[in-house]
Amino acid sequence: QVQLVESGGGLVQAGGSLRLSCAASGGTFSRFAMGWFRQAPGKEREFVARISSSGAGTRYADSVKGRFTISRDNAKNTTALQMNSLKPDDTAVYYCAASSIIATITSAYHYWGQGTQVTVSS
Repeated sequence: QVQLVESGGGLVQAGGSLRLSCAASGGTFSRFAMGWFRQAPGKEREFVARISSSGAGTRYADSVKGRFTISRDNAKNTTALQMNSLKPDDTAVYYCAASSIIATITSAYHYWGQGTQVTVSS
């Protein structure tokens, strides 16, 4: 069983930056692909970014490409999402998740954190 805990959310002005972190415990972190998803009020949870188990492969949603960067440190069992040039549309609860396969769909992810709120003011 893998436990995931996100941190780093908060309130930021448009154009600003935030760095989200996700700490994993209870499993072999380096075996899992990791993903970040977000869910805005009244909307479905959507894919943001994912990284392969080794960290060699990444993929981003078109809406965040060029602004967000996903990374991981297998020695520290952490993954991070650096978010730059934030927009009000980025406002959502952000979740990290772990999967045994590389995927961009929520159903492929077996373990989820509790989420962290990101609010971008205009």
